[in-house]
Amino acid sequence: MSKPVVAVVGRPNVGKSTLFNVIAGERIAIVKDTPGVTRDRIYADASWLDRDFTLIDTGGIEPDSKDIILSQMREQAEVAIHTADVILFLTDVRQGLLDADAKVAELLRRSKKPVILVVNKVDNFDKFMPDVYEFYNLGIGDPHPISASSKLGLGDMLDEMVKHFPLQNGEEEEDERPKIAVIGKPNVGKSSLVNRLLGENRVIVSDIAGTTRDAVDTAVKHNGEEYVFIDTAGLRRKSKIKEDLERYSIIRAVTAVERSDAAMIMIDAIEGVTEQDAKIAGIAHERGKGVIIAVNKWDAIEKNDKTIYQHTERIRQILSFIPYAEIMFISAKTGQRIGKIFDTIQMVIANNSMRIATGVLNEIITEAVAMQQPPSDKGKRLKIYYATQVGVKPPTFVIFVNDKKLMHFSYIRYLENRIRDAFGFRGTSLKFIIRERKGE
Repeated sequence: MSKPVVAVVGRPNVGKSTLFNVIAGERIAIVKDTPGVTRDRIYADASWLDRDFTLIDTGGIEPDSKDIILSQMREQAEVAIHTADVILFLTDVRQGLLDADAKVAELLRRSKKPVILVVNKVDNFDKFMPDVYEFYNLGIGDPHPISASSKLGLGDMLDEMVKHFPLQNGEEEEDERPKIAVIGKPNVGKSSLVNRLLGENRVIVSDIAGTTRDAVDTAVKHNGEEYVFIDTAGLRRKSKIKEDLERYSIIRAVTAVERSDAAMIMIDAIEGVTEQDAKIAGIAHERGKGVIIAVNKWDAIEKNDKTIYQHTERIRQILSFIPYAEIMFISAKTGQRIGKIFDTIQMVIANNSMRIATGVLNEIITEAVAMQQPPSDKGKRLKIYYATQVGVKPPTFVIFVNDKKLMHFSYIRYLENRIRDAFGFRGTSLKFIIRERKGE
């Protein structure tokens, strides 16, 4: 089951980024006293009471005028309503209850999503509690007084948040169908691909970037097996601000990838691979999902015998952090190579869940060590005692060594390549955990 998603919504300067950083446990967002400065990591993994969750900072409000702030807050709230399991609605005790708060509260109340009303900047409970009570007027439950900067009152707020999380594994029926998140920049043909696979126009497609309103789950049957494609073509483009649209499409991608078994990153063959493609690919990589890169609009490219090689090289260069990704050249418009998509999905999902017997794994590592000596430092050489696979999705290996500091990144990469040579693992990342075990 995917991790619950928690969204932080609120006016400029109420402390969203500060709260985001405190919960995430690291300073991720840039925090300044100027409204609208959040230009940064939009999501982070966090946990509370042994429950892992993904935190998203909806951000993106520009302080141009009251009208614009309100419309952008509504847009934030919409993103949160569509993508989050729980919404943290942040207000400011020092600014008091404002009209924009009331209007957004109305929208959140109608959504029927769990909303936790958080009143920030309560540095002194005795002094500010009378002002906190004013927020009961919003009609969305008890206000939770906190100070994000002083880390006061956060425990109670997080306890309340966790109560609203969906049931954990085993407490609900698990959907066993393979789930594929179709992610990529607006207008690369995500909806066209899903339509082509489905054989009907289920998703609205137009040439305006970001026209698909929400993530749409589409069940597609192929050879008797059902697959679920999660199309994430972004929010309606109400905002002229390109950065906001980019932000929302990344939030969409995070939440879709979280629910998926594999991510299909669509790239426009005409435009080529871009920096935003790299950001989107990074989401799938960080979450250890199977990765397929689908280069769409291949029918529109003039080709010679080197074209595929040149495009592949360019993709490998820009997306060098996912050398394992499967690359396909397709056309959603003409149907070129669409039939091979299901075989590729099956292979990537199988590799993402593959287990290697401990004996066989250690044979490969012993052979690798014999071929290339482990690194040493000041006369002390790295010894590898033993390795075992401890998990799947992605395949995760623990390697026991005499000294962690001697295990250089380059040697881990070398061992990874030897394991891949032996077992394939095409389309999936591998995770390595290095543990120390004193002398043998």
